Amino acid sequence: MTRFGELDHYLFANATHYEIYKKMGAHLGKENGIEGVWFTVWAPNARSVSVIGEFNGWNENADVMKKTGDDGVYEIFVPKAKEGELYKYCIMSQKGELLYKADPYAFSAEMRPGTASKIADIETYQWKDSSWMGQREKNDPQKNPVAIYEVHPGSWKKHPCSDENPDGFYNYEYFAKTLTEYVRAMGYTHVELMGIAEYPYDGSWGYQVTGYYAPTSRFGTPAQFKYLVDYLHRNHIGVILDWVPAHFPKDAHGLADFDGSAVYEYADPRQGEHPDWGTKIFNYGRPEVKNFMLANALFWVEEYHIDGLRVDAVASLLYLDYGKKEGQWIPNKYGGNQNLEAVEFFKHLNSLVTGRNKGVMMIAEESTTWPKVTGDVHDGGLGFTFKWNMGWMHDFLDYMELDPYFRKYNHNKMTFSLTYAYSENYILVLSHDEVVHLKKSMLKKMPGDPAHKFKNLMAGYSFMIGHPGKKLLFMGQDFGQLREWSEQRELDWYLLREKSHEHLQAYFRDLMLVYKKYPALYANDTAEGFEWINADDSERSIYSFIRKSPTGKNNLLFVCNFTPVDRPDYRVGVPKGKQYRLILDSSDVRYGGESKDRKQIYRAVKRECDGREFSIGYNLPGFGVAIFRY
Repeated sequence: MTRFGELDHYLFANATHYEIYKKMGAHLGKENGIEGVWFTVWAPNARSVSVIGEFNGWNENADVMKKTGDDGVYEIFVPKAKEGELYKYCIMSQKGELLYKADPYAFSAEMRPGTASKIADIETYQWKDSSWMGQREKNDPQKNPVAIYEVHPGSWKKHPCSDENPDGFYNYEYFAKTLTEYVRAMGYTHVELMGIAEYPYDGSWGYQVTGYYAPTSRFGTPAQFKYLVDYLHRNHIGVILDWVPAHFPKDAHGLADFDGSAVYEYADPRQGEHPDWGTKIFNYGRPEVKNFMLANALFWVEEYHIDGLRVDAVASLLYLDYGKKEGQWIPNKYGGNQNLEAVEFFKHLNSLVTGRNKGVMMIAEESTTWPKVTGDVHDGGLGFTFKWNMGWMHDFLDYMELDPYFRKYNHNKMTFSLTYAYSENYILVLSHDEVVHLKKSMLKKMPGDPAHKFKNLMAGYSFMIGHPGKKLLFMGQDFGQLREWSEQRELDWYLLREKSHEHLQAYFRDLMLVYKKYPALYANDTAEGFEWINADDSERSIYSFIRKSPTGKNNLLFVCNFTPVDRPDYRVGVPKGKQYRLILDSSDVRYGGESKDRKQIYRAVKRECDGREFSIGYNLPGFGVAIFRY
């Protein structure tokens, strides 16, 4: 009997075996009434393949696998193998070399520095998130609030190190409860988890994957990871995973030169290697490789109930010359630098994942001006749900790091993004990449004395929340982490014993509550949903604008002052002669300011300002932000 039949071969060869992980890898089963494990692996250029493990004393000759067809798929049933045991494939190359490879489709892996795969059953977990999953199918992410907390599980919080837990890692179950408590209290709608698919080197943060189908064993078992997702869902929190389809490392046990030849990567290093990263590039011109990653995306979404994939390094796949010098790359058949196979892969990927799973988000980390990243595939687009807005992020940080005196000469850095804000469906991101490698934490980027740093950051976060687009913030930046992030230590939570950090955290939490409460901030991220009141007040470095709800009710007026100069007589033009209710004031004593018992209702008067017939007067403090509802 063979598990991998004629239909499996056909679908695999056409990159349409979307649940191939149910056939490839290690699966508990029975043969002739005897319990054991089926092992199946693709090694198209191998001379021979055997499975070795704890069940056969790692004997290379004990369990030799058989070919199931002409495409290099090998399989075997091993009666003595059982769940929890370690294994690898021993592959003899055409040159006679013996290679010891982890299973590309393994559901679990040995704790690093070990490199073996582990037999695991992922089918027995009893999910309890049916309410969330049912609601997800009805959701339109474009019209819903999306405020993402980006978190690295290994360095969010840690236990004291011990012999039993030398790294101090939280396991998935403990992490679920503590993370959920924090995320709910802060008002985020989603978490984005870094470094979940198995990887060997902590310093890669999970971006050099060796186990694409295995939640990292650093934090527990596949069942425990399902519990984490389940628990977050039951507490109304979505889960996004970092997903790395662009490249993989050269580790001896991984995908590189899998059977002694280029299997998952291009054979020509001008196509198959990133010179700067020292990694291999997936060969998406090969159907079996494309199938491996298409099925992997579905695997996380459908087997682990993941709500979105943040697709890493999209630009590095789209451009054949990405990070390469002349002579290090090969043009496409038309002579251009576009990777046509990657373009087709992304279109297939996004159509497949979102077509089969309504409400799931596909998010591109794409740093160039490639057109229609979030456009419809039938109209030449790539089909992503959202794109990270890297242009906004760079301009925003450049402006925020300036001494306030010089901001008036750089006023357009905060307005330019509105000229392209609706060309894609954007997420505004302040991610982990911006607080490492001597870039400083968000708070440390701010100019001025300590008090001014906190006020600057409050103003910056307010502008971000008011700007069209969904939101993402990396862990620690909502309470003013001082040190740069390091994967080797937990965040500096002790800072919350200081009032200034507590005030910043409280302000950001209240910003999140405003964001989720008012559809004007999330349901209308289009040109119809935003209007400048005054985009040109460069001399005073003040920005005022309105966000409009789809119904016209509960529109919001933002006024943001980016200098330390108080404006006690500040007047702002308003669209209608109505009353305006102050709903958030960054100078409130709750946030470390000096305002208390401030007037809440401001009646517009017929007095021209900012080209408007009506206006309101307001005492605007230095670095002050006021959000009004009307």
